Amino acid sequence: MVGADVRLGDHVRLHASVVVDGHTVLEDGVEVYPFSTVGYPPQDLKYAGEPTRCHIGAGTVVRENVTIHRGTAQGTGETRIGRGCLLMANAHIAHDCVLGDGVIIVNNVVMGGHVLIGDNARIMGSAALHQFVRIGHGAVVGGLCGVEMDVIPYGSVLGNRARLVGLNWIGLKRSGVEASEIQQMRLAFRELYPRSGRGGPLLGERMDQVRQRYGHIERVREMLRFMEAPSRRGLTRPGQAGSDRDVDR
Repeated sequence: MVGADVRLGDHVRLHASVVVDGHTVLEDGVEVYPFSTVGYPPQDLKYAGEPTRCHIGAGTVVRENVTIHRGTAQGTGETRIGRGCLLMANAHIAHDCVLGDGVIIVNNVVMGGHVLIGDNARIMGSAALHQFVRIGHGAVVGGLCGVEMDVIPYGSVLGNRARLVGLNWIGLKRSGVEASEIQQMRLAFRELYPRSGRGGPLLGERMDQVRQRYGHIERVREMLRFMEAPSRRGLTRPGQAGSDRDVDR
């Protein structure tokens, strides 16, 4: 079923038993698999029927049983998914969420409203994201993670509750980042989050030091900007992850 206010781009493919409703835009080449619903009203008790929106970017693939709800008047008014994303089976994208380009959401991932996910991030199977959480560009969230705080760009988190265990080295390599830059990012990360723990400089002071030493690297600057930006949730920090063990990558 396709609602009266839906706009479909060229070469959009809707499989059997798909429902697209509301003020929803599917750009060129979007493909939606059976039993998925796109643009249905948000699961928010404050929602009173406002004509909010849902927008799916070109080339995005939505697999079976995915639910994508439109925005709320109290939020941005729009749920937005970027270009070239892959949303695997049984994922839920809540109201007012914004996903960048090239994001992969693996099976059974769920998220609350107002979640922001940067370009090329990876959210692995059955992870759960708290409302208002930000996931940075190129970050990876491990399977079964319970994420209640923001994840820095290129960060890697594991466990329930999630803990920062390093940077997404594999993703950086696959995206063509030079080994020398990855090594500089590794050093910057270790200065931001030293193993020595308590007793050293505060995080703000460590950020200033990293800016002085590694500020010539755009990806490091991106991490620092993210850490300094306003946040409803705070930052995921290093620590014990999963089965009470420290992980180093």
